[in-house]
Amino acid sequence: RLELVESGGGSVQAGGALRLSCTANKNTFHYCMGWFRQVPGKERERVASVVTSLSNTYYTDSVKGRFTISQDNNRTVYLQMNNLAPEDTAMYYCAAGPGGYCPRAADRYNYWGQGTQVTVSS
Repeated sequence: RLELVESGGGSVQAGGALRLSCTANKNTFHYCMGWFRQVPGKERERVASVVTSLSNTYYTDSVKGRFTISQDNNRTVYLQMNNLAPEDTAMYYCAAGPGGYCPRAADRYNYWGQGTQVTVSS
């Protein structure tokens, strides 16, 4: 079973930066690896994703130009978050989905990490 562990969350002021890491216990070649975020009362939102074998990436509009998803040796996926804003405050989750493409909906992803909190103060 694929297991994912996130790290790197924390509290920063607006304009600051954080880097989230998601480490898998198995090779994730050809998986879709995604970062989602969720705030209480709202649906889980896909923030960024990448198909590890293709390196094609997706970003939701609100993070384009500020966040960067990257991968390392098909085991670790990162989310570099720059110029953070208070509206980026959420629980961030790493997820692994079907091979070859990245679905938009969270329920299409089979494996999830435990989440890491990101809090941005103004």
